[in-house]
Amino acid sequence: MRNRFGTLMRSALFALALHAILADRGEAQNTLGRADLLVTSEWLATQLQNPKLVLLHVGQKDEYDAGHIPGARFLQLRDISTPPTRDTTVLALEMPGVDDLRQRLERLGISDDSRIVIYYGNDWVSPSTRALLTLQYAGLGARASLLDGGLPAWKKTGHPVTTEVPAARTGTLSARAPVPLIVDADWVKGHVRTSGYTIVDARNTIFYDGPPSEHAPKPGHIPGSVNIVFESPWDENNQLLPEPRLRELFTKAGVKPNDTIVAYCHIGQQATALLFAAQTLGYDVKLYDGSFQDWSLRGLAVESSRKADK
Repeated sequence: MRNRFGTLMRSALFALALHAILADRGEAQNTLGRADLLVTSEWLATQLQNPKLVLLHVGQKDEYDAGHIPGARFLQLRDISTPPTRDTTVLALEMPGVDDLRQRLERLGISDDSRIVIYYGNDWVSPSTRALLTLQYAGLGARASLLDGGLPAWKKTGHPVTTEVPAARTGTLSARAPVPLIVDADWVKGHVRTSGYTIVDARNTIFYDGPPSEHAPKPGHIPGSVNIVFESPWDENNQLLPEPRLRELFTKAGVKPNDTIVAYCHIGQQATALLFAAQTLGYDVKLYDGSFQDWSLRGLAVESSRKADK
């Protein structure tokens, strides 16, 4: 009995140690809850003197220059993704290669032991959630959170802002395999109408339903996908809805409790605002990074519940 008890104890300790290692490597992303993924202004105010804090401001540069949270560095999505382009035949906002991404994150001052908080300057929720998902993909999900309500919430609670730009610093990140959060068109095709997976179109309903327009020359959506508009999980103050309302939103769309949610939008940004909300409910998530731009360029089949105007 004593030997059996010792074996059980060693197994339990090993499991706890393994979980800690995986969490530190970012491979336990989807075990994180709302309290891990979302922080309040009150909590952040207690962390401003933490030397391991990396605070990233996402928004317009003139907003950042006018006043930002002390210690925050300005972040553009082009800093951590492929550059934007006017060429519609080239995919926009794609995830960089693993080594390239690691170097980009180091230039933001991020190290293995950093505590990273991202916030939006005004209403740039989806660029901020895209940045957060990028950190999760890079294996830093256990160390990264989003400030609920962004800079407006920070100001509303009476916390100070500054125009002082922090000194640049370079971090050190260990090489690690990416967390499997990104999928491509072949993966999506292989999981259409597959049990245990729900493909979600996070675009506004007019794009999901068609008809064709100047901004959506190819009407409709990926076959079998359901529509949950990316803004739906957020209230008028750009704060995440309470958990019961979030669950109702996903349930009404047909998402089952244990489904993996695979989301897409136009180019892979807006969908991340939806995936973030899903993660706070415990869903496993994946982003179709190329999104509908990639699907259309490949000439793949679409569905539409409306017909084009004649």
